[in-house]
Amino acid sequence: MSLDDTLPADTLPAALQGQPIERVFRDGVEYVVLGTAHVSRTSVEAVDALLDLEHFDAVAVELCPSRAQGMRHPDAIKQMDLFQVIRQGKAGMVGASLVLSSFQKRLADQYGIQPGAEMKAAMDGADLRGVPVWLVDREVGTTLKRAWRGVSFMQRFGLLGGLIASVFERENIEEQEIEKLKQGDMLESAFGEFARDSAPLYQALIAERDAYMAARLREEAKRSGFAEQRRVLVVIGAGHLKGMCEALRSQQDDPATLAAELAKSPPKSKWPKYLAIGLVLAVFAAIAFAFHRNAALGAQALRDWVMWTAGLSALGAIVAGGHPLSVLAAAIAGPIKPFRPGIPSGGISAMVEAWVRKPRVADFDTLRDDIGHWRGWWRNRIARTLLNFFLVCIGTVAAEYIAGIHIFKSLF
Repeated sequence: MSLDDTLPADTLPAALQGQPIERVFRDGVEYVVLGTAHVSRTSVEAVDALLDLEHFDAVAVELCPSRAQGMRHPDAIKQMDLFQVIRQGKAGMVGASLVLSSFQKRLADQYGIQPGAEMKAAMDGADLRGVPVWLVDREVGTTLKRAWRGVSFMQRFGLLGGLIASVFERENIEEQEIEKLKQGDMLESAFGEFARDSAPLYQALIAERDAYMAARLREEAKRSGFAEQRRVLVVIGAGHLKGMCEALRSQQDDPATLAAELAKSPPKSKWPKYLAIGLVLAVFAAIAFAFHRNAALGAQALRDWVMWTAGLSALGAIVAGGHPLSVLAAAIAGPIKPFRPGIPSGGISAMVEAWVRKPRVADFDTLRDDIGHWRGWWRNRIARTLLNFFLVCIGTVAAEYIAGIHIFKSLF
């Protein structure tokens, strides 16, 4: 149902005319759901107009706690402990989040409005009126993990390609892409056509979040003791309007249980781990066999292993512009990687880089600008440390396979 159907046309504010609004009644609560465009001043005006027009007991927004924190306190990134990020294995998620923020900055620079401005307007409006704000979206890190692990090994290359292209594309975003974004989702748009053509990605980026947000709305209403005559404003992207409203009307499962299930990080695929372990065991068995056949042959096999793993790991650090100590750490960590499972060689090298070249305040201030251009990844100390992590890991993995091929060739 559109707001146009509930108010006379002559009393409807201009900012709300033609806006996609649905009203869902569930468990005695009226949810007024406003579908917005993440790059539109009109959506900001619609949020403000709706808050002025009606009384609401709560305002729910399509944000997770981390995104809301970043929106309310944009300088919070300065509190990031890069050393701990790497140590805790969160470098990949931080890198992906920075890539998404770079895509958003391109939109802001091109259209003069920060993506998600309507969400901030909704939160500010709720604060002004003294009503609670409900953050009902799933954590972006969990969504990215579920998207990543939901696609095949080969499809992940397309996923990475979409992210990288969103960073280094220098031309203006075409108008037709903006129109898709107005009717779609920020995460989906960042991954380009690949996301729209992939059922697993659509499931993780759109469908699951529709169900999760519906469950969170019911959960928050239950927790707040909402009953008859309560009204909640829900501000979500237009791409989620239909699916979320349908889920809100039809869900029967306990909301807390459903939300907790959808918020779980999917288990890691075991076959890559087993493949890596199998490869290393096979290589070391080959080295042992080489020593059994001939001491000189064994020494050559061991030399190949050390030369390739140390060399390509160090090369990754060099390409990333790492400090000499980071390069040395990569060279040492590469050959002994099989003896310290769970700690990638890139993590050790990156931690040394973060320790030697501590990020400056200026690095945090210019981070979002720097990552938008390929040179910025080497200029900014934070970005360069993350780049060090990724390139050293790639170098080590490649070296293990190359060394294995050389060792087996020498034996047969």
